[in-house]
Amino acid sequence: MEAVKEVQFETNGFKKRLKSMLKVDFRRMFTTPLFYIMVGISLVVPILILVMTTMMSGTTTVNPQAGVETPMTGFDNVWQIVSSVSGGDGASAGAGMDMMAMCNMNLIYFATAVLVCLFVADDFRSGYAKNLFTVRAKKTDYVISKTLVCFVGGAGMILAFFIGSMIGGGVAGISFDLEAVGTTAGGIVACLVSKILLVSVFVSIFLIMSVVAKQKLWLSILLSLGVGMFLFMMIPMMTPLNANAMHVILCAAGGALFAVGLGAVSNQILKKTSLV
Repeated sequence: MEAVKEVQFETNGFKKRLKSMLKVDFRRMFTTPLFYIMVGISLVVPILILVMTTMMSGTTTVNPQAGVETPMTGFDNVWQIVSSVSGGDGASAGAGMDMMAMCNMNLIYFATAVLVCLFVADDFRSGYAKNLFTVRAKKTDYVISKTLVCFVGGAGMILAFFIGSMIGGGVAGISFDLEAVGTTAGGIVACLVSKILLVSVFVSIFLIMSVVAKQKLWLSILLSLGVGMFLFMMIPMMTPLNANAMHVILCAAGGALFAVGLGAVSNQILKKTSLV
């Protein structure tokens, strides 16, 4: 008699499930127009800001009621659109026009909210999420995958904004002098790395808002932008233009803690609520 062969079923472990989930999400991220549209906007916005503010610099606006003239000032240095210097005169280098305090790289964190909300809401609106959880993936895998993929997307937008700033500065003829704003090349690198690492903090927050709202895109965006506004003033302190290794470490640690802690919250929300 022939020996009966033992049938072994391959276990679908956490590592294999997560790898499969990441593969699907990265494919979706890089094969759909959403990511490229957001990156394109991130590239073009700093060019427009630098060119337009330079063109408007020196003009005045008049308050028709009070008759007071307010001079418009543009960016004196291209690095001002990246961030501000913590302490010293550099922090107020661009304070001549209140708009300049908002028109910098920190806007990308709000753009990341739109990216995360659109990416997650599409899963629930199409029924993909419900089918995914029913067939193969666990909610923990979903949260980890979405956090990592959206972090990469946000980091790409940060880099696109930085490249756009360099292009815009060259087109507008603005100074690139580092000493004028009180920083160094090392400070710029540390600032950029800190901003990228800080993306994970905001992605974790936006992911919670997205799984709460699910297919209601408008609600997830409103919740994300609302919570993001409370944290907006934290960004210049955590990622100044004269950043150092300590800022990088703090942003990395904060990003890891938020990703783990808020990721666990997102996982519980998915377990306790309906998927439709």
